[in-house]
Amino acid sequence: MGLLDGKTALVTGAARGIGKAIALKFASEGANIAFTDLMIDENAENTVKEIEAMGVKAKGYASNAANFEDTAKVVAQINADFGRIDILVNNAGITRDGLMMRMSEQQWDMVINVNLKSAFNFIHACTPVMMRQRAGSIINMASVVGVHGNAGQANYAASKAGMIALAKSIAQELGSRGIRANAIAPGFILTDMTAALSDEVRAEWSKKIPLRRGGTPEDVANIATFLASDMSSYVSGQVIQVDGGMNM
Repeated sequence: MGLLDGKTALVTGAARGIGKAIALKFASEGANIAFTDLMIDENAENTVKEIEAMGVKAKGYASNAANFEDTAKVVAQINADFGRIDILVNNAGITRDGLMMRMSEQQWDMVINVNLKSAFNFIHACTPVMMRQRAGSIINMASVVGVHGNAGQANYAASKAGMIALAKSIAQELGSRGIRANAIAPGFILTDMTAALSDEVRAEWSKKIPLRRGGTPEDVANIATFLASDMSSYVSGQVIQVDGGMNM
């Protein structure tokens, strides 16, 4: 018996990377999966096939997560297609790094809109569904950068810190309705994004990590599964760092 049997999970930005790892892990535990990405391309279609191969229902939806009205329509369609939404993982995110003195308004706005506003959009749309069910688990994918800050990433850090505060606030607002909200703060995770860094930079990061390795998307997916399942039924308003013990 899977930890998530009978549940429906909505994961944003799940065609690849951490989001895909979470969707696959949830599916392996019995959850039906609805996921969104900016467009449903070959990567997304392959993700659907991988999930369906586990014997659960899966569907990808094209969605501009930063658009309020578009998000409301997508969530309504997902609820109609699946009949319920038990788990929401706000994973969609981008980076547009730069030092503050050189950062453009566009760099700031893009990161805040895609990372933070999208989380608001999806929580706002999913809340009525979960309130009717009197149950739900909301998981915001934050970052250790949102906890500690990072030079050259003021926009990204601010967006991720906002996702932490958003989860804590929603936990207080909706706890009486059986809805939990938590945040995960990954550290240095080996994804396509970090693969673009030089070997020297990745080596320097590893030296800062007590476990002496970068994390995997599966490391993050395991924590997301705990927070999505009834194993964490008394856990809400928390931030779990998945960082190998790293202190920035």
